[in-house]
Amino acid sequence: MKIVLSPRIGAFLWMVPAAFAAFALDWPSKEAVLVGNFGSNDRGNPAVGASFESDAPIFPADVGELIFFRDLSNKASRFPSPLGSWTALDHGDGLTGIYGRYEEREDELPTIVEKETTLALPGISGWTRRRGFFFSLFDRKERCWINPSLLISPWEDDRPPVIRHVELRDEAGTAYNPGQSRNIPQGLYSLYVDAADTVTGSGESLAPNRITCSINGTEMGELKFETLISKDRKRMVNRNGPVPAAEVYGSYPFFNLGEIQLTRGQAVLVIEAEDIEQNSQAVTYRLTVD
Repeated sequence: MKIVLSPRIGAFLWMVPAAFAAFALDWPSKEAVLVGNFGSNDRGNPAVGASFESDAPIFPADVGELIFFRDLSNKASRFPSPLGSWTALDHGDGLTGIYGRYEEREDELPTIVEKETTLALPGISGWTRRRGFFFSLFDRKERCWINPSLLISPWEDDRPPVIRHVELRDEAGTAYNPGQSRNIPQGLYSLYVDAADTVTGSGESLAPNRITCSINGTEMGELKFETLISKDRKRMVNRNGPVPAAEVYGSYPFFNLGEIQLTRGQAVLVIEAEDIEQNSQAVTYRLTVD
């Protein structure tokens, strides 16, 4: 699976250096099943990479320089690592590939790891109960995690995401289901959306690539699952610009799309979820605002 950076994907990049267009990255395994992707709501925290279920060997996404590794037998830290056994490779220009949750290796890796070198075998290490591995990309220059699907050809997908539930919560915390509550008091609301993409047939709920909302034809909010920035020891998500990830992910399994103002009269609220292949689903709510 080679890199594909079409004008469509290039337009989505946020804080991703243009130099990355020169990379020729592959997924670490062509036989693995994707069970968690970048941006997923992991019990109130954003997933910074992709999780796979697999028994097949793990390979580097590209040739890289070994800059760190930690096996389970490494007692340098008294605290368990959520990545279990893991390796970091410098793929050039500050782009670091992180590979984790695999079985402990018996042989040491060379300083320069070629693409055909087996990194490890999938395992059950770190914070996981499944045999597989974890893969993420981190840009050390911009201090951000990058959605690997922006730099590697995304998996084949012809099914749209699903929007499972929508809630409007007023300033007092009262929740309204716009599909059931046709009459809603005017005021300021926080918009929560439970949306997921199912691309592999594995039954897993994955994050879409983008969620938007509009009122009476005017776009009011956009959440993009492209990068996560590390700033002042906080992870920042792109929701109409950078906001703390805790604001977006704090109400599992919802994503918080921000605040919208509803004024007296008729309001048409449209929520749309789109995946990396531009398959999309939209739901429309016609509300009477009192």
